[in-house]
This record gives sequence, structure tokens and C-alpha cells, in this order.
Amino acid sequence: MLTQTTSRVLEPSDLDAALAVLDSEPVANAFVASRVQIAGLDPWRLGGEMWGWYEGGMLTSLCYAGANLVPICAGPRAVRAFADRARRAGRRCSSIVGPAEATAQLWRLLEPSWGPAREVRAHQPLMVTDHMPADITPDPYVRRIRKDEMETIMPACVAMFTEEVGVSPLAGDGGLLYQARVAELVGSGRSFARLDQDGKVVFKAEIGAATDRACQIQGVWVAPEYRGQGLAAPGMAAVLRYALADVAPVVSLYVNDFNTAARRTYQRVGFQEVGAFMSVLF
Repeated sequence: MLTQTTSRVLEPSDLDAALAVLDSEPVANAFVASRVQIAGLDPWRLGGEMWGWYEGGMLTSLCYAGANLVPICAGPRAVRAFADRARRAGRRCSSIVGPAEATAQLWRLLEPSWGPAREVRAHQPLMVTDHMPADITPDPYVRRIRKDEMETIMPACVAMFTEEVGVSPLAGDGGLLYQARVAELVGSGRSFARLDQDGKVVFKAEIGAATDRACQIQGVWVAPEYRGQGLAAPGMAAVLRYALADVAPVVSLYVNDFNTAARRTYQRVGFQEVGAFMSVLF
């Protein structure tokens, strides 16, 4: 039993304690919780280490250290411990992302050795809903993408990612990891789109993270030539209907604060701000 304040790399035997921390904030932690529920804490399956912070022998905070560095339920002392560990390990992640306050502190501590960042998005509203909007009819043409439609959905996913993040997901490994992630979402029935008469994607979104408590919509995109035609809100309502019916009782997303059109769309569909995330992109 650990009786002092300390941090360490968690092991598979720590799974129940880690899930209890993740379950304390099911909406904010949906991304990491969904990974842990599938993969456990084995670094090979999880795609990274899970660091734990103990207060008085109790596991109170986590930090996922994989392709992203994600502080979870982390107060100032836990963040300092995670920053020390991250500094010693060196930067291996492509981003730091998580609740704004903890992420901002983590970045302040890491910036001298890890900086400069390519971009810092300091305030990304976290939005939530648990019901369908009364005044927006879901787009009847938005449907699940089938496994044999990977070639149809992939260009739209690449376009969305490049527009959103500022770099192509095909850089580095030729897109193998990204393609595998898209295939995973399609295979699990969590990729949705509306196609035009030529079979081209005009709207798409995915349910990227899913637990039995909450899920998170991501990758919302309208083809440039179809923007301004009112497709986004009915499309979002359609994906929301699938999410509430098939996945989880609470649906969340987070959005860049400067994307006023998207924020307005999400508010129209019934999403309300409940907090903020922050992302540091390398």
C-alpha cells in the first residue's frame, strides 16, 4: 500500500482503481475511459502508459501518455508530478489535451523543455446533451457507413483532419494508423455520413469515444461546396439520435472557441456548455 503522495506507472492489476477515477467524471473522461475499457492498462494494447497519482495511498489522478498526453482528474500537485515524469521521458506525443485548467498548468511546466508548440487552443468549450432537439428534424439521408465504403469515407476524413489540425494524417507513416482508426470506427458502426447522388460525402461525423455512461461526437465536417446550405444541424441531429439510441445516455463534444458557426449549430441541436478543454498541438 502506498501511504505517501507519489506517482507511478500503473499496471494491469490497477485497472479497477483506474476505472473508478475515470468514472468520477464520465463526460470529460470519455476518450480515455473508452480506451481503457477495451484495452485495460497493458501499454501495448492501450497504446501508451497510464500514470497514476496517489494521495494517502489512494489513486486520485491519472495521466494517459500515448499519442496524446491527457491529464485526468488532476489537481496541481498531480499535474506537477506528471510534468516531472513527462519531462524526464521526453516528448513522444503529438498533442497535450484535456480539461483546460490542468492542461494549462501541465503546459506551463513542460513548455520550457517541450516548446514551442505548433498551436495552442486554450479554450475549447465542452458541450453536452441528453435529449433530442424539439425543433430540428434529423436528416433522413445520414446513415451508418458500411465496411465496404472505406474508400468513400476516407477522403472526407483526411480533409476534415487536415482542416481541423493543420497537418495531414497521412504524414509520417503514410496514414496507416489513421486509416486503422477510421476502419475501427466504421467497423463498430460509429461512422456516419450523407452522400450525394454521385456517392460523394457531403456531411460526416463519428462517435469517436464511447462508454456506457457517455459518448463523444467528433470529426464533424461538411464538404466545402455544401456549406451554408443548412446541412450541419439536421446531420448532427441524425448522429445524435443514433448516439442516444444505441450508444450512451449522454452525448458530448468539444469545439474550438473560434469556430462560431459550429458552436451555433451545436447549440441549435441542444448541446450546452459544461466546461472547457485545451489542446496543445506539436
